[in-house]
Amino acid sequence: MSKIHVTATVNGDAVEFLADPRDTLLDCLRDQLDLTGTKEGCGTGDCGACSVQLDGVLVCSCLVLGAEAQGKSIQTVEGLSNGNDLHPLQRKFIEHAALQCGFCTPGILVAANALLQQNPDPTESEVRYWLAGNLCRCTGYDKIVRAVMDAGAELRGAN
Repeated sequence: MSKIHVTATVNGDAVEFLADPRDTLLDCLRDQLDLTGTKEGCGTGDCGACSVQLDGVLVCSCLVLGAEAQGKSIQTVEGLSNGNDLHPLQRKFIEHAALQCGFCTPGILVAANALLQQNPDPTESEVRYWLAGNLCRCTGYDKIVRAVMDAGAELRGAN
């Protein structure tokens, strides 16, 4: 089976990779581009651990074929921080102890960032609704919700 040449933008950088027609975007990110922050949890789009933004839309990368990334822009958890500076979401997750094992955290951070880009001042209910597709077995959701709301306030300059 011949590989498909894919050109895309990942975290602001132009990239090229070869994808098997059956490779998911998750496989390509991890195996072709060495971006291992995106995790595979379920492989069926139920857990959100593999969440990325594809042309600004939050998607489960385990449900998107790598070849579908052709010409698209992808943001992974690695793209949140700016060099050595953590993104406000990352800092607030640490401050609020909103992570434990960390397996779900990259997907939740990407989903929360997508929410705050779309709605910089969400209510608690909106945060809970938006993150409903991201499963966490360790932390519970209260600390996560508080961290997202606090990060939103900081990003808005309300702090």
